[in-house]
Amino acid sequence: MAKSIVPTSKRPQKSLTKILKKHSGRDSTGHVSVRHQGGRHKRFYRIIDFKRDKRDMSATVLGIEYDPNRNAHIALVQYQDGERRYIIQPVNLKAGDTIIASEKAEITTGNAVPLEAIPVGIEVHNIELYAGQGGILVRSAGSFASVVAKDGLYVHLKLASGEIRKFHNECWATIGRIGNIEFKDKIIGSAGRKRHMGIRPTVRGTAQHPNSHPHGGGEGRSGEGMHPKTPWGKSARGTRTRSKKKWSKSLIIKRRK
Repeated sequence: MAKSIVPTSKRPQKSLTKILKKHSGRDSTGHVSVRHQGGRHKRFYRIIDFKRDKRDMSATVLGIEYDPNRNAHIALVQYQDGERRYIIQPVNLKAGDTIIASEKAEITTGNAVPLEAIPVGIEVHNIELYAGQGGILVRSAGSFASVVAKDGLYVHLKLASGEIRKFHNECWATIGRIGNIEFKDKIIGSAGRKRHMGIRPTVRGTAQHPNSHPHGGGEGRSGEGMHPKTPWGKSARGTRTRSKKKWSKSLIIKRRK
């Protein structure tokens, strides 16, 4: 397995950062819509170029940086006209390397090309769901998708979940798997570090009040006999929640298990 490149820069590019506002899991009404969030350390958001829309112009990697907002590292690149952008760092991309986004680009790590130009068997990441939308799939550390087949206007990709799905051949993707593969092996080590990350404690349902969770209440450990449920009473395991009428159903060749 290829080893990830260690970040070489400590301070982010100031023009590519902005204040990241805290929401602590609250929606626009002020109510908690996502549990177990809040209390994280103050951060700056790094503006990432997911579109790779600066075409047919090569860029040089200036350095690899840590990003507190994602588990993958990011690479600062500078184009020939002097513009700088951040991209997600793939495995083996290091300072001094050259990348490009082009329909005729070589199939090498870090280059962005349309799916129709990528041979079968190549690993890709940062994949567009719609042409021109910008990459929204396969963006986490160590993840990748594989090109498994081509069929007319569509390219079949096998995603990290095991799902095989059709993508229009005009959608763009970046060559290679994402770096920082060792992230999954990291040990948090302390509760305080988890709080700095913005993750609040998760309490077992059986330890809660019956008004707070279906598993709660009763004498002793009496909540374990029922089927697993969410705090809102929905089945927690084995129930398929995807809509049978969803438009993209026809694009899924093999669903994820």
